[in-house]
Amino acid sequence: MKASLPFLLASVLGASVCRADIGVISPAEAKALIENADASQRPVVLDTRGGYKDYFRGHLPAAHHLNFDTLRGTDAAVPVQYLPDRLTKALLKRAGADKNRLHLVYATGGKLPNDEILSTSMVVYVLEKYGINNIRVVDGGLAEWKKRRLPVALDYHGNSAGSLPWRGDKSIGVDVKTVQAHAGQPSNLLIDARPLNEFQGDDDVWLRKGHIPGAISFHWARLMETHNTHKFKPLAANKTELARAGITPDKNIICYCGTSREGSLLYFYLKHVLKYPRVRLYEGSWKEYVWLDGKSLPAQTGGRAAGR
Repeated sequence: MKASLPFLLASVLGASVCRADIGVISPAEAKALIENADASQRPVVLDTRGGYKDYFRGHLPAAHHLNFDTLRGTDAAVPVQYLPDRLTKALLKRAGADKNRLHLVYATGGKLPNDEILSTSMVVYVLEKYGINNIRVVDGGLAEWKKRRLPVALDYHGNSAGSLPWRGDKSIGVDVKTVQAHAGQPSNLLIDARPLNEFQGDDDVWLRKGHIPGAISFHWARLMETHNTHKFKPLAANKTELARAGITPDKNIICYCGTSREGSLLYFYLKHVLKYPRVRLYEGSWKEYVWLDGKSLPAQTGGRAAGR
């Protein structure tokens, strides 16, 4: 008896995600997984947008809304720091994060200044830190989903409580002392993923201006399509862009930005898409750096984008 096309498609896609991995998936592949006839094999779907009204206006079928900023708060006067383990674990379990399931994570995209993808990469980073290692970012997000005329849901969806691994992997993040020892050393790269004007110190955002000495500037949006900042450019184009900037697999890399969201996107792409072996994220990033030691840590202004 011949197998049906949906069965064959589900089998192929199932084989592609049975091995735990973190990466990117197309909307069509995501749809097939969400619609798996075997409900026990369907993925956990997380909508990470900060605007709850955006979720109300429409989302992927079976998407649980996990506002990315619920995972952060003020600590020792510094805003938007990652929450303590106890609180983070409770929030992830409540969202359905589960060590035994695949996770599809998305937001939406558009032209800059749309940066919703950063909410997704930040949540992926937190999931990885707490031991979840089977995750796919839906390439193009909700914008690409709609463009392909895939079904959009309005009904709410709440995941059952999840189960996290006994141990996570905190080694993927670093503190300020590690950053200071890292910067300027041979074969090391410290990459600032913010827009160039913020790297240079020409902004109205930050308490202090400029960047961490020894850092290079590579704005995260250089990896994304201009019409949809949730959709990655072709792999070959991004490899060329990164190589031109000197961001190559042989380097020992730490990414940072303003609050860690932009840095998390660069971290995700280098480590999980391109499989660079040594990539970490400075979680505190610039908003922490400028406040530490009585606002006395060194900073530099000026500079230009790496590779341009």
